[in-house]
Order: sequence, then structure tokens, then C-alpha cells
Amino acid sequence: VKFPNPYTLKQIATIIGCEFVGHDEFPVLGMNEIHVVEAGDIVFVDHPKYYNKALQSAATIVLINKEVECPEGKALLISDDPFRDFNKLTEFFKPFQSANQSVSDSVQVGEGTIIQPNCFIGHNVTIGKNSIIHSNVSIYDDAVIGDNVIVHAGTILGASAFYYKNRPEGFDQLKSGGRVVIQDNVHIGALCTIDKGVTGDTIIGAGSKLDNQIQVGHDTVIGKKCLIASQVGIAGCVVIEDEVTIWGQVGTASGIRIGAKAVIMGQTGVTKSVEGGKTYFGTPVEESRNKLKEFAMLRQLPKIIEKLKENQ
Repeated sequence: VKFPNPYTLKQIATIIGCEFVGHDEFPVLGMNEIHVVEAGDIVFVDHPKYYNKALQSAATIVLINKEVECPEGKALLISDDPFRDFNKLTEFFKPFQSANQSVSDSVQVGEGTIIQPNCFIGHNVTIGKNSIIHSNVSIYDDAVIGDNVIVHAGTILGASAFYYKNRPEGFDQLKSGGRVVIQDNVHIGALCTIDKGVTGDTIIGAGSKLDNQIQVGHDTVIGKKCLIASQVGIAGCVVIEDEVTIWGQVGTASGIRIGAKAVIMGQTGVTKSVEGGKTYFGTPVEESRNKLKEFAMLRQLPKIIEKLKENQ
């Protein structure tokens, strides 16, 4: 999330009611999660395990729950609950706007685009040329959809991230202020759900084709010309490089990378990052030829056991 105008460190500290370390006029340009932060961004951290990662990240303002030595050229916001205060900032800069009609007046639709009945399209959505949005599609605020895109019935673009902090009184959700970006020539099947980023973008790359009933988690980036079959579940913050093929009922762990032109066979659990240009299968994920060799050897076990009995 980039702020509409630059803010000062003192102004941000006033919004969330916390102390700070740094010059009053230290510039603050936005807020982001650690994997997408840039200079001028706020990043939050609330566990000692991740202090160094946050302090050494590209972010120049660190929202932290302990006063630590501040790296040169950076500033600190000292909070007793950084998770809560990060949510306060999201609410301040990207507040929820209710709708009173099915298609917001702020929607921009390109020439030749067709929107079928019973769709909901929220505020500040942009849809390019010659696209088709089929019936009962819901597109949340700020989504960007390119040219020649097809979105089939019942798909939802822009639901909140599945991101929670476990507190004694229950789970506390990290609020989502990001977007969904669908690039040109993408086809999305029926009943898919693509969550928006927490602070950044969830992106489906140009020319990619998604089957029905696919879940894409927050801040995930899918590259160009990917092919994804039905009932795939992709977790948050995953990077899928160009021309990857993922067959049905695959699930992934969060924060992993799948290399370009990789093929993930059906019902695989992608538990770790994998290189491009290879075919993978199984849970935990392995190169398919290795996994299939294992299966072939396992089928020989009864014969081996019989031979051992005969030799006793």
C-alpha cells in the first residue's frame, strides 16, 4: 500500500498512538509485508525471531514491540502490539467502503467488454477491452483486470487474506488492503477464489488459464502462460514462474517458489520450493521419476519378503 501523499514519522506515530525513534520529519511513503517492502515503507514485526530480518529489510520504518538499536538511515515505531497497529494503519489508509449498488459508479470498463447479469463490481475496479465477466461474479474494490479476460460464473476476486494471529480471546485477522491484478488474456474458470494481497497485489500473469474451483492465496504471483487444473489450492505468498503446469488437486505450502516450466502432477503436495523445467509428484514433493521408482520398488516388497522366508 502506497500512501496518497508522503507522511512523516511523527504523523504515523500519532495515528497509532505510539512512541518512535527517528527524526520527526522522517518520510513514510507506504506500508507493506516483509517480502515486498521498499524504501519508505513500514514493516511490522512482533517476534524476536524475526527482528533482524525486519530491521535489515528494504523497509526504512520498522513497527516493532521492543526498543532496539535502530539501523542507520531507518526509523522505529515502538508499539506494544505491532499487529494491532498495522491493522490500524490499514483501516486509516484503506478503509472499507460499503456499496449501495451492484456496479459502482467508479468502475472503468473498456470497449467491447461484456458484464453479464447479477455481478457485483466494487469501487475503483478497472476492466480492460473485450473481456467477459459471466454471471454472479464478485469483484472486490480496486481490482485490475486486463484485456481479453474471461471470468466464469461464481468466481470471487479480492476476498480477504487468510492471515490470523492467535490470541487468548480468539483469532485476530490481519486486515487486507491490497489488490487482485489479472493481466491480459487470462481465463478464470467457474467458482474460483482469488484473495487480494494484504498490502500488495495478488497477480495472475498474462495468458494464464485457470480451471474451475481453484483457490489462490494472498500476495501470490502466478507468471505468464501458466496452466492450472481444477481443485488446486495455492497458499499465500507463493511465486509461480512462467509456463508452469499444475494438474488437479495439487496443494502448496505458503511462501514457496515453483520454477519456470515445471510440471506438478495431480494430487501432489508442494511442500518446498522446486526448480523449473522438471516434473514433480507426491507428498512431500519429489521429482516424479524418483517417486515412481520408489513405488516400483515398494511393489517388489512382497516378493522380497517371500524370498527371505524361504531362506530362513
